[in-house]
Amino acid sequence: MVSQPVHQVVLKQAPKDIVNTAVGDGTFKTLAAALGAADIVATLKGAGPFTVFAPTDEAFAKLPAGTVETLLKPENKDKLKEILLLHVVPGSVYAADVVKLTEAKTAGGKTIGISTDGGVKVGTATGKVNVTKTDIKASNGVIHVIDAVILP
Repeated sequence: MVSQPVHQVVLKQAPKDIVNTAVGDGTFKTLAAALGAADIVATLKGAGPFTVFAPTDEAFAKLPAGTVETLLKPENKDKLKEILLLHVVPGSVYAADVVKLTEAKTAGGKTIGISTDGGVKVGTATGKVNVTKTDIKASNGVIHVIDAVILP
């Protein structure tokens, strides 16, 4: 038996953009639906870089009953977009940088507060949410997972 050389091609998978990274995780289905309804998927698939504070499906489930369904309606697109853009900061802000900040300007032009007292928290005067996982790298930025939705 003659041994044939085996040619193995190793393909390095390119890092996915923020949207594909979140969708691929499986715990951001509501966020993905909301991004689509608000028509900002293309933006977050763009060059960036972006930092996204991404609420999980469980985080969206903490909102009052019917809130998500109402926000996903076409007539509420502007309100939904306003809420989602509170979760996006231009630039790549990794955990090591976040802890040095007290606030950040969002993609929607608003400012979110950042606190490191008792863990990292981000949010508005309405309330702060906990950052539960940090530095999920994407080709066009970074994702930090949060346990609730940031509201205006």
